[in-house]
Amino acid sequence: KKMRELRLGSFKQYYEHVQQDATGEALTAMVDALTTNHTSFFREAQHFDYLRKVIVPALQTAGQIRIWSAACSTGEEPYSIAFTLREELGEAAPARVRILATDISTRVLAVAERGLYPASRFQQIPVERMRRHLLKGSGASAGDYMVNQETRALVAFQRLNLMEDFSRVGLFSVIFCRNVMIYFDQETQQSLVNRLAAQLEPGGYLLIGHAESLNGIEHPLSYLCPATYRKPDNARRFSATRSPR
Repeated sequence: KKMRELRLGSFKQYYEHVQQDATGEALTAMVDALTTNHTSFFREAQHFDYLRKVIVPALQTAGQIRIWSAACSTGEEPYSIAFTLREELGEAAPARVRILATDISTRVLAVAERGLYPASRFQQIPVERMRRHLLKGSGASAGDYMVNQETRALVAFQRLNLMEDFSRVGLFSVIFCRNVMIYFDQETQQSLVNRLAAQLEPGGYLLIGHAESLNGIEHPLSYLCPATYRKPDNARRFSATRSPR
């Protein structure tokens, strides 16, 4: 698609075009064209039930709750997290909750930051939940819904490549990194899981996709239930440079 758009005759020419672009815009455009962005609100609903029933009660005595939605795509996942936490924490949510939502694609992040979605995206969402978190569009936006300001205020969006050093993002109570590792080989999975674990607070939770598994990967996390892991309360930082067995 990008080669046709740029009227280039070979992959070699396209590669040279990306390499020679000092602005970085060609590389960003290539990443946007390559990345897969399938998602939905409350996808893999078991995780949001677990967040509501187990994780939030476990964090009741904690101060600020920091959650990272890694590879957030067009924003449905972090907004689903925000819906859940606002419902469970009520008026305390704005002061206590910070959600970082990251993705490698600037194109999907622009959609996520806007928070505007067609009504078809909410077919499985209860009416009461929609009323609490969404604004119904009118005029040119008729048929669309926008996430309201109170909910959007809990989420900060940022471009981030999971293959690069992300230690600067700080520590989190919960990390959602779902349906990402299925695209990586085991060595890359090994590195990523341990770097994610290093960003978890002691006792923090890592949620991965239900089609994914940490079998065969050496890591410091304890298995809780399908696609859900926890860092021990007394865990030390685990080296992300160790090779898989």
